[in-house]
Parts: sequence; structure tokens; C-alpha cells
Amino acid sequence: MRKFLLLVLILAAPVVAIWRGWWDVPPQWNPWAPLDVRLEPNLLTPLKLIRLQQDRELCAQALQSSALRYSAVADGPVSGCPIENAVRVQASELAFSGSFVATCPLAVAYAMFERHGLQPAAQAVFGQPVTRIEHFGSFACRNIAGSTRRSQHASANAFDIAGFRLRDGRRITVARDWKGDDDAARFLRLVHDAACGSFNTTLGPQYNAAHHDHFHVDMGLYRMCR
Repeated sequence: MRKFLLLVLILAAPVVAIWRGWWDVPPQWNPWAPLDVRLEPNLLTPLKLIRLQQDRELCAQALQSSALRYSAVADGPVSGCPIENAVRVQASELAFSGSFVATCPLAVAYAMFERHGLQPAAQAVFGQPVTRIEHFGSFACRNIAGSTRRSQHASANAFDIAGFRLRDGRRITVARDWKGDDDAARFLRLVHDAACGSFNTTLGPQYNAAHHDHFHVDMGLYRMCR
């Protein structure tokens, strides 16, 4: 028992030291420091994403560290569905086919995905960045298809990504290019995998026919990568 208690104390000491501020560590390795979108993800990133889903201030701080251009959206019902802690995203370091409403946690997850997943995938396959994302929107006050449960779209906590435009003007879409075996298809698979690392749920064409033309991503309670 004494050995066990000693082991617990040894393991807990660094955590307490960081929490109390006695041991100064880089923010990305401090579990209590706000998430900084600019920093490379590590083992603590999922924990920080979970924390900001429950803390508006932490989420706002994380969002401010991103390249997103956005404006606040007032809390309240829209078309019968509640919107809380949301922003309207207008642009980032790339353009969107239209602005969209997203909960703060979804916006932060998207910013992480763009910086650390999407753009590296484009550089790896094509040697150039994505300059525009085509999407089917985020907020829609509706149930999950064939279900009585509300969709994550009903709270602006989901986003449907349909395609991408590269700097040279090339257009890549999930509907046309997913089933191929060329660079476009390889890029889409890298993007899908990157989305699985940033969002709680990522659903693509391999999930079902309803997703044949887009990647559905959301920050709901369940984790799924299909």
C-alpha cells in the first residue's frame, strides 16, 4: 500500500506543480492553458477540445487564436431550434462558398482541421494550398433522416463539406472524385482522415448513400469516423 501511495504522489506531483503554476511548461503541454489553434496538435489537444465545449470563455480564447473571420450570433431559437454560443464564419485564410453559422466548438475544430489537416494534405498531394471550400451549410432545424432525434445541424453543431478549389483553379468534389484512384481521390481520403482527428463525428461516402457527395462533420457527443 505504501508503495502504491508513493507512486500516486510521484505521478501527481508534476500535475499539481503545473496547475499551481510552480512549474512553467509550454502552453501546448499545459492541460489548463487555453487551446491555441496555431500550435501543432498533441496528446492534450483532445482534452482541451473537450474542455472548451463546456466553457464559453475557453472556447472564445481558442477561436481568437485562429485565422477565422467571424461575428457573434445571439443566443435564441431560430425556426424553432435553439442556437447557443455560436458565430457566423465568413472566411479564414481561404474562402467559403458562403458564410455559415457554427457553434464555437465546431468553429474551433474546423480551424484546427484547416490548419493542421486540410492544408497539409493539399501541400502533400498537389504542392499548393486550398483557396476555397464548397459546402452545403451548417444550420438546419431538422431531425436526423429517418429518425425522431434532432440532427446536430439543428443546433449549428454540424457542417457539410462538398468540395475544394486549389490555388491553380482545380476543383475537387466528393461526389465526383471520391471513387477514383488518382491524386484527387488520395487527397480526399487524407482530408477525411484529418477530419476524423479534429471533429467528434466524420461521415463520408463510405458511411451511406446520403453522404455520397459530402463529408458531414460535427461536434456531437458520439465519436464516429466512417
